[in-house]
Amino acid sequence: DGELPEPARACAELILMQIEDLQSKIKAIERTILARHRANELSLRLATIPGVGIITATALVATVANASAFKSGRHFAAWIGLVPRQNGSGGKMALGGISKKGEPYLRRLLVLGATAVVRYVRNKPELAGWVNALLARRPARVVTVAVANKLARIVWAIMQRGGTF
Repeated sequence: DGELPEPARACAELILMQIEDLQSKIKAIERTILARHRANELSLRLATIPGVGIITATALVATVANASAFKSGRHFAAWIGLVPRQNGSGGKMALGGISKKGEPYLRRLLVLGATAVVRYVRNKPELAGWVNALLARRPARVVTVAVANKLARIVWAIMQRGGTF
């Protein structure tokens, strides 16, 4: 009441109205995603994997129409861009960071899910011995990408063969 000049108050009210409009649009999109997730049996099965939530599951189902297009889980992970880049010369092969050639949105979602898994099991050795053993000898981001690669392979197996996690 009187602390802001009238032109500044008008601008602030306009910005607040835009924020409220965006929030209502985001809620509508979230409802649509949730409805599509609940209507799709494969999306429901993928959501049983730790680190794969509703958004990741629906994105995987929407992007990958046919999992049998990939020969193996490794090929699926390579398509997403979660495998080491290979450099070699003279018969010597050297592995580098991840290739990042592939589907960036799915890669980002799987890495975010893997980050959540790594944070959750970090202090719970009884849940994920493999992850904690890797954390003991590798940096956390390397372990996160390794878990994301494993998640991609699990996703491919469930999409290809059926079943749940």
